[in-house]
Amino acid sequence: MNYVLKRLGQAVLTVLVVVSFSFALIRLLPGGPMDYLRAKIIEQGGSDLSQEAINMRIEAQTGITTDEPIYVQYVDYMTGLLQGDFGQSVWFGDPVAEIIGPAIPWTVFLTGTALFLGFLVGISLGAFMAYKEGSRFDVGATGVGLFLNSTPNYVVALLGLTFLGYQLELFPTGGRYASELTVGFNLPFLLSVLHHGALPILSMAIVAFGGWALNMRGNSIRILGEDFLRVARLRGLSTRRIAIRYVARNAILPMYTGLMIAIGTAFGGAIIIENIFAYPGVGFYMIQSINSRDYPLMMGAFILITVAMVIGITIADLTYGWIDPRARGGGSRESY
Repeated sequence: MNYVLKRLGQAVLTVLVVVSFSFALIRLLPGGPMDYLRAKIIEQGGSDLSQEAINMRIEAQTGITTDEPIYVQYVDYMTGLLQGDFGQSVWFGDPVAEIIGPAIPWTVFLTGTALFLGFLVGISLGAFMAYKEGSRFDVGATGVGLFLNSTPNYVVALLGLTFLGYQLELFPTGGRYASELTVGFNLPFLLSVLHHGALPILSMAIVAFGGWALNMRGNSIRILGEDFLRVARLRGLSTRRIAIRYVARNAILPMYTGLMIAIGTAFGGAIIIENIFAYPGVGFYMIQSINSRDYPLMMGAFILITVAMVIGITIADLTYGWIDPRARGGGSRESY
């Protein structure tokens, strides 16, 4: 119990430190969002505006009092966060929560589907590669896996967008669904969502499965050389039971932590992909906020990505001992 409380405390402290550092960095850097807002207001209202008038307009647009010390602004901002108030977007003019909130399910859809496909295909291919160790298939698949694992997902996204989107026109080049459809749980809308999300999902899944396949291959080969497998064969157990219960189970366990971390970092990994395909998710709005220097929206998106990452790592740390009793008990024997 003490360990759980300690890890939860570390997670909260991590989020607090990251948010505090980001808050100070965004406001103290020269040429940052505050200078951009001042220049924008002067351009709209004329150079005869006083500094007090400019600060009042900034406060009206963002809810932040600029003439107060930064520590006072920090306390006000953190107090608002605890109440669910992320501030108001300067560019869009709406509360940050109302912009990011509806975008979260779309990012979860993209990243979750891509992660599921990449992991499922990866571990299946990796297990078969280990079974065929040394064969032409194993050598070729290993080369493909290394190539994909070292290829950025945005390269695959740009290739898919160019050839499958623009040239062959097989997939849409932007948006989450066709604008003329009625949003709801109906077949045309669901098919349109899948059609628009196909290229972004494949761009992330194709790159991801190479790494999962290589990890699964290495773990499976290690397990295949263990003594307990020889005992299982001598007991006359079927090949299917040995492959699934003994080899696959023990080979997947070391990948659990990586899977949970991948879930936590999925929000950040979708930033470039969502902008390449003009897919309005959390990453899309984060880039929009950076380009427009909309720091309330920027902070909101960054906080969401940070919290998701910390939660993923914390869950992996707290549950790995339950998934694999050897980690909890400190033993070195394989589980049966």
